[in-house]
Amino acid sequence: MDTGLHHFAEVTLLITHYNRSASLARLLRAFRELNCSFGGIVVSDDASKPEHLKEIKSLATQYHFELISTPQNKGLGNNINKGQAAVKTPYTLYVQEDFVPKAAFVPHFKDALAFMQDDVSWDIVRFYAYFPYPYLRPFAKGFSKMIFKPQLWYTNHLKFYFYSDHPHLRRSSFLEKFGPYAEGIKSDKTEFLMCLSFLKKNGKGLFFDDFTTLFDQKNTNDEPSTINRSDWRESQNPLFLLLRWGYLKLRLVKNTFELAFFK
Repeated sequence: MDTGLHHFAEVTLLITHYNRSASLARLLRAFRELNCSFGGIVVSDDASKPEHLKEIKSLATQYHFELISTPQNKGLGNNINKGQAAVKTPYTLYVQEDFVPKAAFVPHFKDALAFMQDDVSWDIVRFYAYFPYPYLRPFAKGFSKMIFKPQLWYTNHLKFYFYSDHPHLRRSSFLEKFGPYAEGIKSDKTEFLMCLSFLKKNGKGLFFDDFTTLFDQKNTNDEPSTINRSDWRESQNPLFLLLRWGYLKLRLVKNTFELAFFK
């Protein structure tokens, strides 16, 4: 393990949390084991159960973070909005509580931060994904520039997910440029509306090519994922594969029109 200290004074670690205090502890411990510290840490909690809040308050004394809580569950959009509002540094590293940084994170994070410091046009640097962004142009040091291709003949529907809620570095003025996250709706829709806003307002971003090497996403039986996805979208049954193909083509057209008329 690298024994050097890595302090990022201009960056706040923003963590959104809901009912997974053991996962939060694991994430904070992993950054400490990497000797990685920040100008601030904000944990934004979405009205977790009392037993989790008790654990979070105990963790706050160990890791010296600011807890932003709410008496009523208001969803992911509100949780990110109120957390981001508490950030006081120029840059924000956003990570949900079920992720764990790996040893490779530190050197590549340094590169990402340097890119943003050197060029004010970059709005976001993405570190993790389930699938690569479909249209990339090599940039530097293992990062590529994301290229949005709006034409319908570029048929990969993932092109609309230029923004992602997965771990990323962004400017703390992000909400001033792209607007607040939509509140009171499902988290997937909240994320997609931010994708549309990001594209509509000509956001620029980088994507780490080896995107599974910087973070792991870990969900235990005790603290499972809070997002449930339809089984048919992941089935390998030939009928479901055909249905999914048709669904994605309709979705491509639908998303194209949504972006065209998004305000």
